[in-house]
Order: sequence, then C-alpha cells, then structure tokens
Amino acid sequence: MPAPPPAADRAVVLLRRLGADAIAHPGGTLLQHLVRVRALLALWEARPALQLAGLCHAAYGTEAFSPAVLGLARRAELALVIGPEAEALVHLYALCDRAATYPGLTHPSGRYVERFTGRTRSLTLDQRRDLAELTAADELDIARVDPQFRARQGPRLMALLVRLRPLLSSAAWQTADAVLTGRHDADPAGPASPAA
Repeated sequence: MPAPPPAADRAVVLLRRLGADAIAHPGGTLLQHLVRVRALLALWEARPALQLAGLCHAAYGTEAFSPAVLGLARRAELALVIGPEAEALVHLYALCDRAATYPGLTHPSGRYVERFTGRTRSLTLDQRRDLAELTAADELDIARVDPQFRARQGPRLMALLVRLRPLLSSAAWQTADAVLTGRHDADPAGPASPAA
C-alpha cells in the first residue's frame, strides 16, 4: 500500500476543494497566497507545523481577510489534515485581535486578545514567536506581490515588524528589511511572481 500524501499535499487538496483557488487575493488567488506563505516559512527554515499553519492560516478567516473557507466549527477536520499543533496555530492566528495583541506581543506576559470575545490570555514565548513569524510571512508575501499594498501599507508594516523583531527569525527580518526598504536584490526569497 502506498504511503499517504504528505500533510501539505493533503492540505492543498482540502483548500482547493473548499474553493480557495477561486477566491481573489493580492497576487492571484487565496490558494496561491497560502502556498507562497508556506514556501516563505520553509525558506526561513520554520518547523513543519508552522509551515502547515502558514499554508492554512486563512482557513477560518482572519481579522484582515474575512472570507473563511472552513468555519471554526470544523476545526477537527483541519486538524486531521495538518495535525493538532498546526491547527492550533491557525486557530490562534484567526482569532487574534491584532490591534490589542501586537503592541505587547514582545512582553513576557504575551497578552493575547481574541477578536470575537475580547477574552485575554497569556501566550508562551514559542506561541508569540510563531504568531510573529506567521504574521511576517503573511504580510510580506502580500507586500512582495502587490506594489500598491507595499506603497500604502509598507511604513505601517515596517513599524509592526520592527516592534516584533525580537520574536522574528533572522531570515524573516532579512526578508522584511529587503522587501520594505526596496532592496529586493537582498531578499533571500528572491523576486515574487504573481503566478507563483
């Protein structure tokens, strides 16, 4: 009996079945964006669970992107495909109230606020690092493929990533610096293709 396909392949099949390849997103479709985010995290040598979370980070929708291809009531379905650790990161990312959470994310208490309920909790250092790295990959992919977004949101994004820098890997910071300062030749991810 052949081995089952890797989790990333199963996740792409699920996302395609749920219509992510038909939802417009900067640089093409939502599925193309999700694949690029995972590739960026892989380039940064993120562990497999974080890469899978990057691939599925918008499955439940996010504060900045409301279409959800998979409702929160179907968390178990996603966990079966990508594993419970990766699914927990997708859930953490989806529920994040960014305005309330990001300003204090580098603080050891790691106060995290859920956007639907206002409920607060503390995050571990690893959770805070994962949230920062996933945020950087998500936002930097859009900045790489959408010059208008980069021109309009680049200063805000740079300010956010400077604040989160203590939690970011050096590879993530190098990409941020290259993309947001216009030194694309220094971007370790190389130029982004909208068709990627």
